[in-house]
Order: sequence, then C-alpha cells, then structure tokens
Amino acid sequence: MIGALAGGFDRSVQRHALNTRQFSIDEAYVDLAAAPGLDLSVDGVTELARGLKERIAAATGGVTGSVGIGSSKLMAKLGSELDKPDGLVVVPPGTELELLHPLPVTTLGGVGPATAERLHAVGVRTVGDLAARSLSDLVALAGRAHGAGLYQLARAEDDRAVVADRETKSVSAEETFERDLTDRAVLGREIDAMAGRVGDRLRKAAYSGRTVTLKLRRYDFTTLTRSQTLPQPTDDPRLIAGIAQRLLDEAGTAGGLRLLGVGVSGLSLYAQGDLFALGTDPAGATPEEAAPVVVAPEPELPAERRWWPGQDVRHDELGAGWVWGRGIGRVTVRFEGPLTAPGPVRTFLADDPALHPADPPDWRPETMSA
Repeated sequence: MIGALAGGFDRSVQRHALNTRQFSIDEAYVDLAAAPGLDLSVDGVTELARGLKERIAAATGGVTGSVGIGSSKLMAKLGSELDKPDGLVVVPPGTELELLHPLPVTTLGGVGPATAERLHAVGVRTVGDLAARSLSDLVALAGRAHGAGLYQLARAEDDRAVVADRETKSVSAEETFERDLTDRAVLGREIDAMAGRVGDRLRKAAYSGRTVTLKLRRYDFTTLTRSQTLPQPTDDPRLIAGIAQRLLDEAGTAGGLRLLGVGVSGLSLYAQGDLFALGTDPAGATPEEAAPVVVAPEPELPAERRWWPGQDVRHDELGAGWVWGRGIGRVTVRFEGPLTAPGPVRTFLADDPALHPADPPDWRPETMSA
C-alpha cells in the first residue's frame, strides 16, 4: 500500500515507513508496505491516516492535509486529490478501476491540453474511454512511449516504487477554493499571498530557483500548468508573484477556478553574484557538497567571458547548463534544466574556449506548451 499526502507533510510519518519521497514542499509519498508490523487492512491504514492528519493539525496550529491511500502511486495520488482540502480516501485493492474509469481523462498525469485535445477529437473523454482503446490506437495518437504509458495508467497498472529522495526539487504553495473564483482581483491577491509563502520558504532554506510555475484547476477539473524560466535564480516574492500574475493572464479564468498554485523549481543554493565562487570539482559534486567561499574580485575578462550566476551556457562536450557561481577566474556550471534530473557540476577557467553563452533552452513539457 502507498500513501500520498497533500497539503501538509509530517516528518513523524518516517517513524512508520521505510521509504518516504517528498514530492514538493507540502506533498509526499509513503510506502506503507515497506514498514514492518503495520496493519495494511483498509481499517488499519485508515486509522493510520487519521492519526497523521491529527498530528499535522496539532503541529501546525490547524493546517489540514488530504491523504490518499491505494495500491500504487497513481491511486494514492488520485485519492489525495478527490476530497481536498481536508480529505481521506482509501482505495481498496481490487476497486481501482471503479474509481478510475469515470474520471476525466485529464486526471491522468501526462494528459495535458495538447494530448487531451487529440483524445477528445476521437471521443475519449473519461479514463474508461481511454481504457477501451487498443495499445496501437494510443501509440498512433500519442507516440510509442507516451501512448504505452497511457494504456497502462488507464488500467491502473503502475508499478513505480517510492524511492527516497532527499534533494528538494521545488518549493510551492496552492489553495483550493470553496467555490469557483472568477474575480481577477481576488485571484491576484491569492497569487501574491502564495508567492510570499514560497519566497519565505526559499529564503529560509537558502535556495533560489529559475522556473516559476502557475498551476490552476478549472471548474470542470481540467488542470493546467504554465511556466516561465528566468535568466537568473530568484527568491524574490514580488518577482515570483509578477510572473505568476502574467501566466494567469495568459491562461485566463473563463468558467472559474477552484484551485491555484504557485511554485519555483530549478533550485540551487543561493549564490550572491560575484562574491562567491566554487572550488574545482573534478568529481562532479553536487552544489550542496561544494561550499561557496568569499573571494577577491576576479580578473578583468573580455565581455564574452564575463559570466553571471544563472546565465545559460553550452559546453562543447557536456551540453546545456547554467552558471552556478564564478570567481577568481573560474566559472562553475550545473548541467541540467528545470525539468531534468539533477545534473553534474563542473568548474572551468573563465576563458575556457569550450564554454559559450547560450539562449535559454525550451524545457517546456507538453502540459505547458498549449
């Protein structure tokens, strides 16, 4: 059994389960089956979830959390979403399809606006409609890898393990509203408040991030995300809010919104301009392991070799990356994008001929491109 928690994260759950994966600042997966001695019956896991919700409320002064429990990450996540903001849904083994098939096809991860449009065009509107399609039909519609993935998810076939991951990949906040909101001024104030919370969490954790993402759920439960990647990392709530406001203007509020979320990803430990530089890192240590140090001003360099933190670059052998720090004639680059797995960190001479300035890459997934 796997549990998914949204809206709050209680570290004490780690006393009960061996594998915990924090998905964002307030979401986590827990592999209950990996913990010895737990009662994995429906009654047993329900009681465990109730106790977890009570501990969250007691530790935070009343913050609610939604818990979903099921036989896979897919079902646990769906359960946590169904009765927000204070829900508890357990999906007993064997009943997955009863819950899954009536839901809109956009409920499935990976069904963004572009894929949804193609599916709707052929009469696929629910997960049950999707399950009725053959594998070859879905491969033709969505490509081999994506089509095969949708074929499995429509049948509740999800064997992804809960793998502990201690690196923070994003910081976010979201709100579910009691009624659909259309008033742009009210939604703007919600975005400002969430951006403030995200900025505060970033500063307390000494992180900054390059990609700002707006999540919204419409009146019909269609969920969309829109993102913008910055040339330099930030933890400024005013900048985060301004970008999120523009993204909302682009997405629109037609029909009303029942959920809004603001997040920042592409995180790195905060580096303050020219004051910090990283030591040579031949082994490719993570930024957390390569501590910045205060250095003297770096030597004068030609304009094309004056790097700044957050700048997009390309290396002839290692590919695309961005500047994580600079100083004393060196530049440290992290080779990854906002939506990729954590990449290696390398330090070069600032005038290394293999390193070049580059335009921001298009990291947008399908769900952000429509």
